[in-house]
Amino acid sequence: MTFVRLGDKAVPHHVRVTGSGPVCVLSAGLGLAWFDWDPVVELLAPWRTVVRFDRPGAGLSGHARVPPTLAGEAERIARVLDAVGLPGPATVVGHSLAGFHCEAFARLFPARTSGLVLADSSVEERPGVRIPRGVRVGAARLCGAVLSGAGLPRAIGPVLRRAAVRGEAASAGAVPGDVVRRVYGASRVLRGSLLEYATYGDLATELTGLRREYPLREGLPVTVLAAYSHGTTTWLTRQRNLAASLGAAFRVARPSGHLVMRDAARSLAEAILDTAP
Repeated sequence: MTFVRLGDKAVPHHVRVTGSGPVCVLSAGLGLAWFDWDPVVELLAPWRTVVRFDRPGAGLSGHARVPPTLAGEAERIARVLDAVGLPGPATVVGHSLAGFHCEAFARLFPARTSGLVLADSSVEERPGVRIPRGVRVGAARLCGAVLSGAGLPRAIGPVLRRAAVRGEAASAGAVPGDVVRRVYGASRVLRGSLLEYATYGDLATELTGLRREYPLREGLPVTVLAAYSHGTTTWLTRQRNLAASLGAAFRVARPSGHLVMRDAARSLAEAILDTAP
């Protein structure tokens, strides 16, 4: 376990580096933590140097002090790699919201990107926001302060985590209860999640601009892996369209819920290894 600061006054970032070989960076979706990648890391470690990190307000990292921007999240990936002495190039793997972050990294740091994998990534065909950013950020911070002051994270945070990840307690990759309580019983995780949720539309809009201004490097291997469970055909269509727009290979993990790294770890590991052999 390592904690790094990505600047003199930056918050401590929790980072884990496992395995050997070409570098691969795993970035999880909103509200998730480093341990959600455990089943995938086990499969990748013999072949890849795997870097996992918690964004501010997630996992074991410090509080989120500023609302996120897409360019800032892409730079965060670059700084994490620099901090652990692995400047790249790297295959970047983004799940859900972090798919935005990793695609932005590939566009803004093309020389440092050897491959891009989007694991059931967020998709916004017509992004936009109606409420001013400052109002949304202020409301998220106020809500976080009120709920934290009432002791809600400690009271129900771990319970909600267990409910969201169905069957986790009985699975081979189960997360120990004390770790779940340490992470999801913390107010910083609630506050950080609310802040990322409040600025989701801003990041989607920012990505639209990056796609116009910064094309992906010619020849960059890209894979879109969509999760499939019964009745999600509309979601599959959107994921397939995303792959087509990026010139990416398209794969389906089935059966799998949105947490594809836990539900279909082997499918995701294979997609990562095949994208940048």
